[in-house]
Amino acid sequence: MSSETTTKTPEAAVPSPGPAPVHDKRVPQGHKRLLTRRDRITLAFMAGVPTVLHVALVWVTALASIALAFTTWDGIGFDSIKWVGLDNFKQLFTDNPQFWPAVEHNIIWFVVLILIPTPMGLFLAVQLDKKIRFSRVYQTAFFLPVVVSLAVTGFVWQLVYNPDTGLINSLIGANKPGHYIDWIGNPHLNLWAVLIAASWRHTGYMMILYLAGLKGVDPSLREASSLDGANEWQTFKNVIFPTLRPTNTVVLVVTIIEALRAFDLVFVFNKGAQGTELLSILITNNIIGESSRIGYGSAIAVVLLVISLAVIIPYLIATFRKERRA
Repeated sequence: MSSETTTKTPEAAVPSPGPAPVHDKRVPQGHKRLLTRRDRITLAFMAGVPTVLHVALVWVTALASIALAFTTWDGIGFDSIKWVGLDNFKQLFTDNPQFWPAVEHNIIWFVVLILIPTPMGLFLAVQLDKKIRFSRVYQTAFFLPVVVSLAVTGFVWQLVYNPDTGLINSLIGANKPGHYIDWIGNPHLNLWAVLIAASWRHTGYMMILYLAGLKGVDPSLREASSLDGANEWQTFKNVIFPTLRPTNTVVLVVTIIEALRAFDLVFVFNKGAQGTELLSILITNNIIGESSRIGYGSAIAVVLLVISLAVIIPYLIATFRKERRA
């Protein structure tokens, strides 16, 4: 009886019947799309609407004012626009008795704001930076005039300057017949009266700007100065104030803009008449006044724009160059 030797070889692995394995085709996290179509539409709407409004209300109107400065137009129909070249500017510089007084008053406005409320705001900021008690209350009190509308501020100061029942005349005894002081109607006093109200508001604005600048000063500078034996005034003059150069740049630009755009207080007081003429008042009176000389008012606006750029741009260029060199 013969025995047969059988050799068993391993059989190849046979895949089990059933559905094929599903491969994971998920996109890696780094390439995952973060914004859906709805998100993109929302972002486009949120960014696009403000951009369109800014371009339409700022840039288009500014360019339109520059173009209209060389025309004459009464505002009724575009077919009435007539090109006159430089006639508006010639008439403005030679035949308008209110133009040069308005320029002078704008310059006075700037000088007063830079000499009185700006140092006062710096002084208040330095005092509040010392972390005295109730500093938050003081900050709120001093900054409150800034958040109040200028028109409301004008009405408040009208009550203060009232000849009969005003606070000032009552304190100095000038509210009696024959002793009245007309702070608003007197052309020798009304500009300075308005400037006091403007300075009252501007002080709080400067205080906040300088207080923000002081918060960014490195405390180690103060410590090093005190270790060198410097007193408080020497520390501020030689260490703290030089570090406030960027803040001083912002303060100067803001003050120039405030001086050139001054309008609300003066218009509420006496509509820019009898000694309070300003360039902004002349623009308003010519564009939306009874005369409706839109081309002539646009010429004044262009002059105001040129003055603003001529003062601000060179200073900013010089300041940025110094910072780059440093």
